[in-house]
Amino acid sequence: MTERSLSRPIAVTLGDPAGIGAEIIVKAFRDAPDLTRGCFVVGDVATLRRAAGVVAGAGVALPVALLSDVQEALHCPPRCVPVWQIDSAALQGEPPPSPPPFGRVSARAGQLAGDCVIWAANAALRGEVAAMVTAPLNKAALSLAGAPYDAFPGHTELLQALAAAHVKTTVAQLPVRMMLANDELRVVLVSIHVSLLQALAAVTFDQVLQTLLITHHALQAVLGHPPRIGVAGLNPHAGEGGLFGREELDVVGPAVLAARAQGVLASDPIAPDTVFMRARAQHGQPGEFDVVLAMYHDQGLIPVKYLGVDKGVNVTLGLPLVRTSPDHGTAFDIAGTGRADAASLIEAIRVARQLCKTRYVAGFGDTAISHK
Repeated sequence: MTERSLSRPIAVTLGDPAGIGAEIIVKAFRDAPDLTRGCFVVGDVATLRRAAGVVAGAGVALPVALLSDVQEALHCPPRCVPVWQIDSAALQGEPPPSPPPFGRVSARAGQLAGDCVIWAANAALRGEVAAMVTAPLNKAALSLAGAPYDAFPGHTELLQALAAAHVKTTVAQLPVRMMLANDELRVVLVSIHVSLLQALAAVTFDQVLQTLLITHHALQAVLGHPPRIGVAGLNPHAGEGGLFGREELDVVGPAVLAARAQGVLASDPIAPDTVFMRARAQHGQPGEFDVVLAMYHDQGLIPVKYLGVDKGVNVTLGLPLVRTSPDHGTAFDIAGTGRADAASLIEAIRVARQLCKTRYVAGFGDTAISHK
């Protein structure tokens, strides 16, 4: 599939309008015209035009076009930003309100960001768009927006709930996992947006086994073979035989054995201070593992982000739709300055395109990412 051969467009959600989302979207359309061909923004025309002005500076801003049908995005010229206007962003029959001010957490911004995600997710679930790429939202603003958004700490949980409702099942029956990846390292997390105490409690036999199986099925699709999974221990030195904790002996190890019985190529628990180095691909050579299973959020994300936030991509595994996002937040401190880097968003769009080709659906669906 070439950059121009999409049969359905890719939806890019606005993110929090007070953050850098609109700016990096405009920069992506400016700097990667072939890659963004066939993409459109789910958001607010006024916010995108403000961002286009920020990006252009004293020059000519990129044109921002209002779509009447999302299929029109497939035929828009390069370096034009097509926008599907979200109803909540404008007053019926009146001029749309000014965009929320840069750098401020607000319920209004959270509402708009959340509405964009819901619209794009439902369009993807109905098959109207090929994939969705989500610009960063602010969790505090999302919570301030109230129901339904205050029930979800972030994109992943909201998308999981929408997908479960679409396929008429429960959230518990539609497990999803977060994978962060760049050209050197892939990491899948057992738990995501919970406190550290809750994350430790989430390291159970069932949770670890489920994560191993989701990772195995997702990555096998694009690799063409079962992925080699390096399993990070929970404790220092992976417990040192029980001296520093027994989770590796009593929980993680048994889950690994159960996964191996189902064809999963998973290692024994490995000291978390070495497993990421062993998995890292460098100088064109693959690492010892194709992916690392991390026991909690920061254990896995710190090494990925250390290697470069500008190339990191978040992929949600287990959804019946393709969803990617950049590996950074809303950056309120630089919003509106023109300094935001669009590299991670551009990479997220590239990966979304790739997943439209290699998408793997089993049961409720898994997605995966391959290195370049």
